[in-house]
Amino acid sequence: MKYESIIAQITTQQIIAMFDLLSDLIFWIKDDTGRVIHCNQEFVRHVGRKSIGQVLGHSDLDFSPTYLARNFMMDDQRVMAGEIITERLELNIGRSGELAWFTTSKRPLKNAQGEIIGTYGVARNLKKTVKTLSGMEKIKKPVEYIKNNYVRNITIEELAEVASLSVSALERRFKKYLKKTPMQFLREIRLENSRRMLVETQMPVSEIAYSSGFASHSYFSRHFKAMFGFLPANYRAEVQLES
Repeated sequence: MKYESIIAQITTQQIIAMFDLLSDLIFWIKDDTGRVIHCNQEFVRHVGRKSIGQVLGHSDLDFSPTYLARNFMMDDQRVMAGEIITERLELNIGRSGELAWFTTSKRPLKNAQGEIIGTYGVARNLKKTVKTLSGMEKIKKPVEYIKNNYVRNITIEELAEVASLSVSALERRFKKYLKKTPMQFLREIRLENSRRMLVETQMPVSEIAYSSGFASHSYFSRHFKAMFGFLPANYRAEVQLES
């Protein structure tokens, strides 16, 4: 058929180049050592470089503060082991140098034999996503409210009131635009902040749990491991070992 003939003529390079059409999407491909082997122009701009040539062959340590780079590299190792990461919230550096929230997805990169030879992924700035997607205005306020008050005991009813929506309507909009419920979003915000504190501070794990908004140390540890693959204390030890 005609469409099959057209598909057969499309090269991998052409497909990769299509990512440059998405100005709000950061896209990259890394080898098994964590070095960038391809990316789109938005990635180049995101890391403050002028050309793709200034990016290729470099790792996260060349673009981000050490604690963030170590987090990204540990995630890559988990993906290299076969894990997938989908629409996860994480802290990153915005284009102007400030810390910003991104939704990130990562997958293992495989060769023709099915062997994992690297990773690839995409990320979107959450603030830009909220501003640009039609219909997101109704969850802009609860998103900002969560980011500014995650340490508090926030209820779903409180978030619904902030958004001027019913609880069910709020949950539907979060699922539609962020692929998660409001309480899942809140938990991920707390977990990512706790991960930052584990690396940046020497605070006891229990204190970090409470400072991140978790009322229970065991609940915190269980969800931290589910999200990052390590218990909090083990994660801190692993990052220090890599430093």
